[in-house]
Amino acid sequence: MNGKATTIKTRLERGRSALGPALELVHTGRAPTRAVLTAELGVTRATAGAVAAELEALGLIQVDSRPGAAAGSQGRPSHRLAVNDSGPVVLAAQIHADGYRAALVGLGGRTVATAPGCETVSADPAQVLGAVVEAGAVLLRESGRRCVGAGLAVPSAVAEPEGTALNPLHVAWPIGSPVRDIFAEQVRAAGIAGPAFAGNDVNLAALAEHRHGAGRGAQHLLCVATGHRGVGGALVVDGRLHAGSSGLALEVGHLTVNPDGRPCYCGGRGCLDVETDPLAFLTAAGRDPGPEVSLLQQSRELLRGQYDDPAVRAAGEELIDRLGLGLAGLVNILNPDRIILGGLHRELLDADPERLRAVVADRSLWGRSGGVPILPCTLDHNSLVGAAELAWQPVLDDPLGALAVSREPA
Repeated sequence: MNGKATTIKTRLERGRSALGPALELVHTGRAPTRAVLTAELGVTRATAGAVAAELEALGLIQVDSRPGAAAGSQGRPSHRLAVNDSGPVVLAAQIHADGYRAALVGLGGRTVATAPGCETVSADPAQVLGAVVEAGAVLLRESGRRCVGAGLAVPSAVAEPEGTALNPLHVAWPIGSPVRDIFAEQVRAAGIAGPAFAGNDVNLAALAEHRHGAGRGAQHLLCVATGHRGVGGALVVDGRLHAGSSGLALEVGHLTVNPDGRPCYCGGRGCLDVETDPLAFLTAAGRDPGPEVSLLQQSRELLRGQYDDPAVRAAGEELIDRLGLGLAGLVNILNPDRIILGGLHRELLDADPERLRAVVADRSLWGRSGGVPILPCTLDHNSLVGAAELAWQPVLDDPLGALAVSREPA
């Protein structure tokens, strides 16, 4: 092989090895132009141009050749880069105490279509997962979009590498249910292409917020959230979930914040899980939960519409104090540079941000020394978007290889 041919081959290999990092930069919004992509990848303009062109040829991104200068930039305006709005999608599914939801999610965390499910979650995970996958399959048939994988968010710690739900406390599934294998079987049975993954719902919410929402730019991001029932936590360090040795890290719901408090499903007492979730709030406010809408929705409506009611305010303040105590302990242990709150906790922050921040600052060593930003999550259905991130990860790692695999017959 002559020198020129060797040089071309080397550039091609370098460019193809940069496809994944380049796609992730566009996917997360960190490379809005080809000039930024060039700088972030540390390659030549020619290589960055070739990488962008190949990603466009794969149907993953769009390159706008009309010049568009970024704010504050100098010199010749660069080509704009964006995810392809009509490109492939992944199937994202979420199970929670009040039902399930399926969605098609494209690159960039864009939700293309959703199918909420309101049926009761039965004690048979195969039945529930079959229903949510079928809802997703209907969306795919109606959309005509290519699917490259599937991701599932469940309200339980998910042990790795087995993919089993160890403590589905708020759904009546058997402990140790092999949710990832069941989900993968249902995905294959529905004729949906690509690999299937499963993870804890709050872990996935944190991942989604870090890539597309309130957690962007944080190096050590702590997410604490209460959804329909219970409380979960997650830590994202340098862009990766800190899952511990077997996927079970950050079970913050079982931090004790009230030693004389309510009995917890885990066998303890006064845990965050039962002291700061929607049922705890409705009970403290003297409201009897109704069956019409979810506990989370009832709590949100109460906080937003009746916070001037003395009983509602007192209940809100009680939960804020409990939550602040738990967050302070986590700050002392983890030293995050940002905290984001989801579900009912986001509503509590909105209702009285100064009270919550004061409790955290007063009870945490690092809070007093400078304060940790506490922000609301910003993505709708962030656990769904996080489930999609699981399914997109093989494509982000190796676009050429992942797209080739997703075309293979099941």
